[in-house]
Amino acid sequence: MSPRTDLALETAETFSQKLPKGVTLHTQQLNEVEIQTVEITGEEGAKAFGKPQGRYVTLSMPPLLESASCCDDQAEALRSQLAPLLPPKGLALVVGLGNIAITPDALGPRMASKILATRHLMGATQVPLLDELRPVAAVAPGVLGQTGIESWEMIHSLVKDLKPVAVIAVDALAAREVSRLGCTIQLSDTGISPGSGLMTRRKELSRHTLGIPVLSVGIPTVVDAWSLAQQLSGKEQPPKSGELNQMIVTPREIDQLIDRGAQVISMAINRALQPGLSAEDLSYLMS
Repeated sequence: MSPRTDLALETAETFSQKLPKGVTLHTQQLNEVEIQTVEITGEEGAKAFGKPQGRYVTLSMPPLLESASCCDDQAEALRSQLAPLLPPKGLALVVGLGNIAITPDALGPRMASKILATRHLMGATQVPLLDELRPVAAVAPGVLGQTGIESWEMIHSLVKDLKPVAVIAVDALAAREVSRLGCTIQLSDTGISPGSGLMTRRKELSRHTLGIPVLSVGIPTVVDAWSLAQQLSGKEQPPKSGELNQMIVTPREIDQLIDRGAQVISMAINRALQPGLSAEDLSYLMS
């Protein structure tokens, strides 16, 4: 059994000697945020990583719970990586995946409530500031058990009717290392499988399934118990246990982590989609 992780960087770290052919890793520093980009450009690398070809950007930072004052730098670092991946014009659909009733899985819905939705304002006001905004729609589709509708089915219908130029999907992720929880954001241009953080993967949201670019953003909020046992025991293969395989672990401060993570990601998305607005303008419009 291999340690469970959604983070491409953690998978890259398992190749201690040399990365597979078709995989590169680049590192840069932006203030207190370390930005590491894993690019998978070949089938061999995709097979070795178990992930689609594309770009996976990992932002490693001070803990999100340390100080609210850190949020601005973290949001700016994420914006700097997200903005170049977006089409310059056109409607953007922001999707908050997850279950609002389960705190470790509530990142997406909490984030969606903080997005500046502007599609309904296009041409409907006489305020220059508002008329110059990029059209944005935001939705939290819930989960199959709540709605009876797969997230993919709902998003596919919205894409068909609204015709956005891109989808930005946000969801909770799973990490292998406990130290990654609340300290890491992953951005990818390959899409996402809803529910990955709680290990209930559904049909993927991607360019392949939706026909438009799908960017995914996530914060690891859980570690599976088997991986935690591996770390604590110092053994590569801790004793097998059916109970361990069914359990996940999340930080005690998960409520605060979700709120702070939703704040950072929504700030970054709002700034990336509305570059003509200052941070003060965005705060005013969202108040």
